Amino acid sequence: MSGIRELIRREEDGTISFGAYELAEKSKKSDFEYEGDLYKVKTFADITKLERNGMFVYESVPGTAVHHFHSTENGVSFEVEGDKDVQLILGLEEDAEYKIYINDTNVGKMTTNMGGKLVLSVEVAAADLVPVKVVKL
Repeated sequence: MSGIRELIRREEDGTISFGAYELAEKSKKSDFEYEGDLYKVKTFADITKLERNGMFVYESVPGTAVHHFHSTENGVSFEVEGDKDVQLILGLEEDAEYKIYINDTNVGKMTTNMGGKLVLSVEVAAADLVPVKVVKL
């Protein structure tokens, strides 16, 4: 597996995939239309960020490739790929509690801060896809 060549794309199942952690220099793509919203992705080896209509959605340090990203009012699900362990920050509902699943294992509950951000650490081995699911309680 590797990063997304187009930086962001729509998948056949209706989800989106984005990010290219192998890039040495920052690349970005703006105004990607998906389900009536405009997305912007910035990505390279050090960081991957996704915004929807100018609002924060996803960030990883170091950079990642995200496959089959699906977001609803009840949470998000996706598969993350990278060559190093990553810290993920997700933009969710403010002051809400979520159940977190990493690699199909329930790792507990977390509450977002006043800005709606949730911070997770994910162990990612090179070229492996790690499923992440965050469900609102």
